[in-house]
Amino acid sequence: MATRPRTRLQQDERRAQLLELGGELFNSRPYDEVSVDDLAAAAGISKGLLYHYFPSKRDLYVATLRSSADELLRATEPDPALQPLERLAVGVDAYLRHVEENTVGYASLLRGGIGTDSEVAAVVDDTRGIMIDRILRDIPLERPAPALRLALRGWIGFVESAGLEWAENKAVPREKVSSVLISVLQAAISGALSRQ
Repeated sequence: MATRPRTRLQQDERRAQLLELGGELFNSRPYDEVSVDDLAAAAGISKGLLYHYFPSKRDLYVATLRSSADELLRATEPDPALQPLERLAVGVDAYLRHVEENTVGYASLLRGGIGTDSEVAAVVDDTRGIMIDRILRDIPLERPAPALRLALRGWIGFVESAGLEWAENKAVPREKVSSVLISVLQAAISGALSRQ
């Protein structure tokens, strides 16, 4: 990434710029390979100014992750005009596109490193919870059984692992991956509900 010339930006603009640059760097290289010097040079600012906005590289990473999670949730927001199965298909496809566009950062997060950080884990867990709640809204139950929530949590883990494998190897077309993920979800739901 080229170093940008120094320019004076408003506080909100500078913070947004740093989040965008952080996203670019963390999605192109593992967390441990990105230094504060890299981040400051990419933004065309001093390390001191970077620390003014984010006290540490970790703080910038967590903020970048939150921004990425928000972007993912916006991209996968269900369209109420669609039927439940269509909503699911559109959401899974959007999820896979996000993984494809952010493969390095996604892999780094799921394979450890700073992924064990409590704030990082909270962002990831909150995102998973929102996705599970979206699916539950389309299942006509008065109160979801614990087995169903457990099945959905397991499915999310499957989606993360399968999505990463697919993004790194591209051995299967995205449409096929999406179809497999939806079939597994239907089976998980069916299995959980049959045990009630």
